[in-house]
Amino acid sequence: MDNRAEVREFLVSRRAKLTPQQAGLPTAGSRRVPGLRRGEVAALAGVSIEYYSKLERGALAGVSATILDAIARALQLDDAERAHLFDLARAADGTSALVRPRRRTTRRWTPRPSLQWALDAITTGPAIVRNGRMDLLAVNHLGRAMHSSIYESDSTSPPNFARYAFLDDDAHRFYPDWDTAADTAVAILRTEAGRDPHDKGLHDLVGELSTRSEEFRRRWSAHDVRLHGAGTKHFHHRVVGDLALAYESLDMVAEPGLTLTIYAAEPGSDTAQALALLASWAATQRMDSAATTN
Repeated sequence: MDNRAEVREFLVSRRAKLTPQQAGLPTAGSRRVPGLRRGEVAALAGVSIEYYSKLERGALAGVSATILDAIARALQLDDAERAHLFDLARAADGTSALVRPRRRTTRRWTPRPSLQWALDAITTGPAIVRNGRMDLLAVNHLGRAMHSSIYESDSTSPPNFARYAFLDDDAHRFYPDWDTAADTAVAILRTEAGRDPHDKGLHDLVGELSTRSEEFRRRWSAHDVRLHGAGTKHFHHRVVGDLALAYESLDMVAEPGLTLTIYAAEPGSDTAQALALLASWAATQRMDSAATTN
């Protein structure tokens, strides 16, 4: 990724989203655009307009944390956006690789036996491991069953959530709120691009999706980022129907850059019953697969 272009487009897009009313500024006079002017951001941040204009042109190298904090406050950045701004600054300094531990690159990552044992020990809900590119790297039995359509759809190895969301029409069935799922996927990829701007796999994925999907291109150009830690997601499984699942996502200390997500249903809910049915279906699938192999 071109760091200066990323910085410029991110800051311009955040400035355009913030209105004078939101910033507590007077609104008298005509405006060509609804967002703040550069001079208004500079004044709110306590820096000169010349200095802020230099930053907005992409020159973040060497900028202090104090100035970055001031810019973040002026633009009313949320936690994810503020973290992204600091990631872009570290990339401009060339220090991002030092700040964020990187996994050793291998031709094909596979989970350690102990990790797979831990995943398989989670029997009441789906559990998955993904990276920042949204590759689906490891699952427990329920995770595999819930994402069976993704495994069937994506011939690449490992399958990829973003590729499925934007290049397979079946994703609109699997994600009842497809727009939210699509927004989230792009925000995760954009966040990862700020953390690791030299990830060739991510470059290739973004290039592929930008070429093949107008919906992806439009969302990518918005420069939205997101912290994806906990919440509720809705799915429609082709066998067991609708699922409303709470999720918790955890960064894996032993595998920097990977995220473990565990899904759970509210006890006694329709989704809990559907998960029990999914577990039964998954067990049948495994027995059929074993019988075919033997």
